[in-house]
Amino acid sequence: MKFVSAICALSLLILTGCGTGEESRRTLRVFAAASLSDVFAEVKTAFSESDPDVDLQFSFAGSADLVSQISEGAPADVVATADEATMSTLRGQELLADAPTVFAANTLTLAVGKGNPKSIRTSADLDGKALVVCALQVPCGAATTKWAKTSGTVLNPVSEENSVTDVLGKVRSGQADAGIVYVTDVRRAESEVDQVELPGSDAAVNRYPAAAVKGGNQADAAAFIDFLRSAEARKILTGAGFTTP
Repeated sequence: MKFVSAICALSLLILTGCGTGEESRRTLRVFAAASLSDVFAEVKTAFSESDPDVDLQFSFAGSADLVSQISEGAPADVVATADEATMSTLRGQELLADAPTVFAANTLTLAVGKGNPKSIRTSADLDGKALVVCALQVPCGAATTKWAKTSGTVLNPVSEENSVTDVLGKVRSGQADAGIVYVTDVRRAESEVDQVELPGSDAAVNRYPAAAVKGGNQADAAAFIDFLRSAEARKILTGAGFTTP
């Protein structure tokens, strides 16, 4: 009888994982700008090696959409936006657990079809072309407006998108002749699009902040944000075309 009881107890331990494994894993929900989707996949791998007990779950969208979702109560532990102005909205609503930390920056450029079939060499060649940009409320749209004003360029886009990935998608698919995106977007899609530099784009650089969301998993959020400033994360970010502090 004792033998049978011991077997049953052992079976129970096996079924429950002896109180370890999945039970010890902690979820960290990260809301991040669409332009971070590819590079954060690499960051996830590196971070998981340093802390395998944290299960990173990403939700990518335009920064303005992320802010709206969190403002409406969507559960999140970390938020990383594509500019500081968008993050300031959450700070003003007192939804952040601490001050945002800038971990990367990005610069605008022009994406055109592979082989540049419309022969777009400068922003002056955009006249009469199907240009797509980000909407003003999106960080890349705010930066585009700032660049256009600074450079004295008049833009006549055929469409304004809610995320930079949507802009890039229209150029990739041939629905647009050109799109103003980030340098990092062209780099990750270099087999499908070409790049045309925008003179003066260094006057409209977007800085990416990350912050812990109030009421979330703040301990692991702090560890993840610290990791974004580590040498290992900086190497990943710069490899993707971002600049880092």
